Amino acid sequence: MEHPYLFFVKLFEWIGLSHFAHAYPHVIYSWVVIAVLIVFCYMPVKALGLIPSKAQNVLELIISSIEDFMVSVTGEEGRWLFPLAATVFLYILTCNLIGLIPGFFPPTASLNTTGSCALTVVIFTHIIGVKYHGAKYIKHFMGPIWWMVPIILPIELIGHLARILSLSFRLFGNMMGHELVLGILFALAGAFFAPLPIMALGIFVAFVQAFVFFLLSIMYFSGAMEHAH
Repeated sequence: MEHPYLFFVKLFEWIGLSHFAHAYPHVIYSWVVIAVLIVFCYMPVKALGLIPSKAQNVLELIISSIEDFMVSVTGEEGRWLFPLAATVFLYILTCNLIGLIPGFFPPTASLNTTGSCALTVVIFTHIIGVKYHGAKYIKHFMGPIWWMVPIILPIELIGHLARILSLSFRLFGNMMGHELVLGILFALAGAFFAPLPIMALGIFVAFVQAFVFFLLSIMYFSGAMEHAH
């Protein structure tokens, strides 16, 4: 179901990139999200001072809350992973929320966006494993007893591939479903404000889906740091 009107898609049409705009709206709105996050983070940082501004207080509260929660899951050893985990959370949350603005498309309603986020998390999980354990990281896939390797290894490999599908399809399904419901309500009863309750619910869904993705990511990171049993 095509979105009735996308502001930045129309903007790209005006500059002669109509085919690209209609084929990759998720890419265009990902650029918009990146720009929003850069401005949101740069403005408080630019005005850093001994007496914090309201914007600085808000940013510090958000960052410290995310960091404290992550450390409570991974322990102090996982604090260095905070920049990646926080970036994933803020990016996905902003992607989810931006779709609630008329004329904007949530990039997470595209499987290409959610799949790329999931691949980033899963690949980095194994980079962490190799960093902490070296070649011994392979023991995570072998099981506790050597003669069970032919059974455990395929199961573990399938399980790790399933993480990509789980992360990407869960987020994509929820956000695309929300977009479809909103589109139908706008078409049938937009003049009677019928979509408003769904839009309000969408704020809750946006936070929950970003948090679930973030929580699963740091759990994968934590698991990769642990020693195999």
